[in-house]
Amino acid sequence: MTSETPVIEIRHLHKAYGSLEVLKGVDISAPKGHVVSLIGSSGSGKSTLLRCCNLLEDSQQGEVLFKGEPVRWKGEGHNRRPADAGQVLRIRTNLSMVFQQFNLWSHMTILQNVMEAPLTVLRRDRAEVEAAARAYLDKVGIGDKCDAYPAQLSGGQQQRAAIARALCMEPEALLFDEPTSALDPELEQEVVKVIKDLASEGRTMMIVTHDMKLAADVSDHVVFLHQGLIEEQGAPDTLFGAPKSERLRGFLSATTHAA
Repeated sequence: MTSETPVIEIRHLHKAYGSLEVLKGVDISAPKGHVVSLIGSSGSGKSTLLRCCNLLEDSQQGEVLFKGEPVRWKGEGHNRRPADAGQVLRIRTNLSMVFQQFNLWSHMTILQNVMEAPLTVLRRDRAEVEAAARAYLDKVGIGDKCDAYPAQLSGGQQQRAAIARALCMEPEALLFDEPTSALDPELEQEVVKVIKDLASEGRTMMIVTHDMKLAADVSDHVVFLHQGLIEEQGAPDTLFGAPKSERLRGFLSATTHAA
């Protein structure tokens, strides 16, 4: 990891839903140009951690920092909320999220979907946004689908449209929440290729994934979460090649057999 100020930094984060403690004091950072993958069993806190990063979820304790700037909070515990709506908007627009279920607007064309947030949130020039949107759709391999509606596309094409939409915000980092788990294996590979291409460009990314091969291929750093805590973390070669933790060895063995 580098000494440069990370794009995303989480310090001692705690998150609970009522009495259910999902994150129990997690520290994680994503330096500029690095890909960090979060792996672990269902319920380990991976997706919750990602949602806390761009403030879709409020945490009860700990710090969230964007490029060294801490989120300002008001209240405590379950009443803790971000204190500055402008800060939240700025951070969220710089940490574009790609969801498992695509979340495209069904009544808009693919081009309109990609253009919507830069126009309404960032108030950018329409001609400039349209040119960028078309370029990003070309980049992810569906430039010919600009005028189609989401229902007319395969799952893999819809997810690639969602990635183009995230890129069109020109974010500091991309957050992927299980980007391939809703897809058939054949369509999954279309999306994996796009993510690998983005990683090779040196984009800052944080990826929650069940795909160990994707995590091994694209990551600079892999974090294994177990029951809301970091059980083990390190370079992918070490984590996948010589895991120290018995729990991680069991998890990797189970995922290998499941595949």
